[in-house]
Amino acid sequence: MPDDASEIFDVTIIGAGPTGIFAAFYAGLRGMRTKIIETLPEVGGQLAVLYPEKFIYDVPGHPKILAKDLVKQLIEQIQLFQPTIVVGQRIETLTRKETDAGEVWRLGTDTVAHLSRTVIITGGIGAFEPNKLDRPGVDDYLDKGVYYFVQDKRPFRGKRILIIGGGDTAVDWCLNLKDWAESITLIHRRDQFRAHEASLTALRLTEIPIMTFWELKRIEGDDDGPKSATIYENRTAEERTFPVDIVLISTGFKAALGPISKWGLEMVDNRHIKTNVFMETNLPGVFAGGDIAAVEGSTPLNLIVTGFAHAAIAANACKAHIDPAARMFPGHSSEMKL
Repeated sequence: MPDDASEIFDVTIIGAGPTGIFAAFYAGLRGMRTKIIETLPEVGGQLAVLYPEKFIYDVPGHPKILAKDLVKQLIEQIQLFQPTIVVGQRIETLTRKETDAGEVWRLGTDTVAHLSRTVIITGGIGAFEPNKLDRPGVDDYLDKGVYYFVQDKRPFRGKRILIIGGGDTAVDWCLNLKDWAESITLIHRRDQFRAHEASLTALRLTEIPIMTFWELKRIEGDDDGPKSATIYENRTAEERTFPVDIVLISTGFKAALGPISKWGLEMVDNRHIKTNVFMETNLPGVFAGGDIAAVEGSTPLNLIVTGFAHAAIAANACKAHIDPAARMFPGHSSEMKL
């Protein structure tokens, strides 16, 4: 496996979600040669893949912003420093390598390897795929009226929509589409929701029916797509059939860290990488941030704003690791010559 043009970068960021992109910005502020490597064919992480059309309300300075627009602005922000961005490559191995410039980290894929003095892992929740719903008609109309993800909400305009789930995604889509669709019905298999309390409160103020203890039984339709959905009450077995054009399944997703778990990193609950307050892992020169990181002595908060803080700390710590004479705190961006 050849090394990527034998170039050695100062910092390589694994994962191009919001945390990874913002880490690249701060690395650029510190004058480091930066590379971002993303498994998916595009940058943006969950924001780009899972909910590009959803509004995000807890990004400072934005009363609300579409996920895809936040990604666009983050990418625009890093263009000042022109980091190298590699998409469609999954890092399989992380090992040390001796070079003429000293010992560096070698990040290996199945076809090529990348060399870097430091590494920031911002892999989010790892690789993810939706929890599939095994019901008649679901696979028949997948991406033709049945969806697990929404990349573009325009086809939902004026449609009769059934949304399935009780988490943030299901509730947020109810709120996002309530003035867009002809009608929305939400069903959830129990009466307890995982969604944020404020979102649930907002949902209950709408006219959207919230049907707890109801589940999907089957979807029927024709060549043009779904025409009806049959649901059932899981305590009484009562059934109801009503017309639908779109079924949006938001029943969560499975996530796995994949190769990351084999790199010798100290883990917490097989889900998070343990770090100190400087986002350092147990491997020298390897840092972690965002949803994948568990800072020692604190409880992980899977929030974009937390990831931004991790990104700034990790990038500055990378600079201090590469150059011990460099200050951890570089000063404010408004004071720098950009």
